[in-house]
Amino acid sequence: MRAKTVLPAVAMTAVSMVLTLAVVVMWLGTAVPWPVALVVGLGVDGGWLATLAYERRLAAQGDHNRAVTAVGWSFGVLAAGVLVAHALNAEHSAGAWLAVAWLPIAAKALWLVHAMWERTALTPVALDAIRGIQQEARDEAAVARARLRAEAATEETRLTAVTEAGARVARVQAKTAQTLAGAWSTLETTRAGEETGRALTSVTARVTPGVTPRWELPVWGPSEPLAARSLESAPALTDEALDVIVDEIRTSETPALSYREMAARFRAAGHSASEVRLRAAWKRVA
Repeated sequence: MRAKTVLPAVAMTAVSMVLTLAVVVMWLGTAVPWPVALVVGLGVDGGWLATLAYERRLAAQGDHNRAVTAVGWSFGVLAAGVLVAHALNAEHSAGAWLAVAWLPIAAKALWLVHAMWERTALTPVALDAIRGIQQEARDEAAVARARLRAEAATEETRLTAVTEAGARVARVQAKTAQTLAGAWSTLETTRAGEETGRALTSVTARVTPGVTPRWELPVWGPSEPLAARSLESAPALTDEALDVIVDEIRTSETPALSYREMAARFRAAGHSASEVRLRAAWKRVA
C-alpha cells in the first residue's frame, strides 16, 4: 500500500530533477561555461533533494519543521521558475517547455500526499477492527429495520382484525335489533287485537278478585341507570381491620377454625373482601 504513493512521488521527483538540470545547463550554457551551469543545476536539484530528505527524516520521527518545509517549497518554486523562464525565452517549442514547468511543484505535492498518507495509515489489525465495527453497525441497523417492518405489519393485521370484528358485531347488533323490533311489533299487534287481547287477559293471574288485570308488554328499550354504588355493601376494609376480623373469627373456637370455616363465617357475618385479600389476611394471622 505504501508503494502506491511513494513510487509516483519518486518518479516525479526524478523527472523534475533531470528536467531542471537539463534546462539550467542549456539555458545558462550559452552565457557561462557549461561546468558552471552544471553546478548551478546540481545546486538547485541538490537543495531540493536535501530539504526533501530532511523532511522525510523528520516525518519518520513523527516530527515536523515549518522552516524546512518552507525551504523545500522555495527550491520547488525556484525550479519551476527556471523552467517557466526558459519556456518564455525559448525560440522553439515554448509551449512544450511551459507545459512541463509544473513538474517540480507536482513532485513536491506528491510528497505532501505521501506524508499525509503515512500520518493517517492504520495497521491491518486496526483496519479489521474498523471493518468489524462497521459490519456490526450495519447488522444492527438491518435487524432494527426488519423489527420495525414486522411490528408495522403485525399492527396492521391487528387493526384489520379489530375492524372486521367490529363490523361483524355491528351487523349482528343490527340484525338482532331488527329481529327484536319485529317481535315487539308482533306483540303489540297481538295485544291490540280484540280477540287475542281477551285471550291474553284471561290467562293473566288475578290480583284482586273480580278484577281482571290488563296484560302489559315486556319492557324493551332504554332503561334508567341504577344508582352508582360499589359492589360491596360496606366500604373496603383495610388490611389491619381485615386481619383483626379474620383473627377473631379463626380463634372464636378451640381448636382454631380452618380457612374454609373462617371464610364461610366471614361472609355470613356480612363482611366483604376479595378471595385474594382474605387468604392473604389468613396467612398473616395464622
